[in-house]
Amino acid sequence: MRDVEYVRVRSGDPVVRFQAEEAERYEQQQTMNLKNFSFEQFENHGNEINAAGSAGEARVELDSGNIRLGGGVKITVDSDDITIATSNLTWQDKDRRLEGAPGGEVEITRSDGTGFSGLGFSADARRRTWNFEAGVSGSYTESEKEADDEEKLSEETAAAGVPEIPEVETK
Repeated sequence: MRDVEYVRVRSGDPVVRFQAEEAERYEQQQTMNLKNFSFEQFENHGNEINAAGSAGEARVELDSGNIRLGGGVKITVDSDDITIATSNLTWQDKDRRLEGAPGGEVEITRSDGTGFSGLGFSADARRRTWNFEAGVSGSYTESEKEADDEEKLSEETAAAGVPEIPEVETK
């Protein structure tokens, strides 16, 4: 098939929409191979887009919802203000886990200038956590809200008579 749009629905609400330049569906294997693939993930009964992304290719396991993305992958998650870019990713739908290729580099950026890259990437969508196994580098930009919250906590701690713990420098 060419110029395909596929919408996955749960309990009557759209959950995700896939679009692809080409799609090959294999009924016996319950898979779909997509080329020049893009997607949008919905929330709030399909009324809001929370995440969007694209990849040069994708392999969707129709029975499990697992997806292997390749050929250059970019995913933006609006609720977490992050963009993930890499060559390959795998989505495990039941576990709600996203994993990079073993040894593959993954870059994560935010709109405030924060950016990290590393190897052995994995993310837990339920807990909203992510980590790297090795080779991590990057920079963190503290937002004004985070700085205000930290200052407020320091003032509350001082007012309560609790001594501050000094920062420790490591080499």
